[in-house]
Amino acid sequence: MTTFTLHLPRDARPGDPEALDKAELVRDAFSWGAFFFTFLWFFVHRLWIAGLAVLVVLIAFNLGLNLLGVHPAAAFAAQVLLSGLIGLEANSLRRWTLARHGRPTVDVVSAADRDEAETRAFARWLERTAPAIVPARSPAAPAVSPTFAARRSEPVIGLFPDAERTR
Repeated sequence: MTTFTLHLPRDARPGDPEALDKAELVRDAFSWGAFFFTFLWFFVHRLWIAGLAVLVVLIAFNLGLNLLGVHPAAAFAAQVLLSGLIGLEANSLRRWTLARHGRPTVDVVSAADRDEAETRAFARWLERTAPAIVPARSPAAPAVSPTFAARRSEPVIGLFPDAERTR
């Protein structure tokens, strides 16, 4: 089973089918495409800055190996290790970029393949409902929320003071 993250626009309302038109699933696993094609993989996924950064790192790394006079077999092994690091971090950079562009992770799904993950994530998104609107309280009503009132009777664990003593 592979884990996938669902990214939607920040202003998407839970259960809104329109938001799924802009949905993006990102696989949380090693990226063989990024391993073999390095900076080109980033460009295909429209990660321009990351792709340019990877290209610069690869060029600087190869120049450094040449300037140091590293044996060709050792240089090849070092390049494979660098490509492995890129393959490990590629999807994390993709998730980070999506979050930075206003498309945070809204769900995490485990599935055998991408189609199953899409089906599960979309079904879970459509099952959600918008949060209930809490009616405005009157000035005479106590300012205790129902969830806080339910917690007050529970004992406090750890070094935190009891809820009654915090007032």
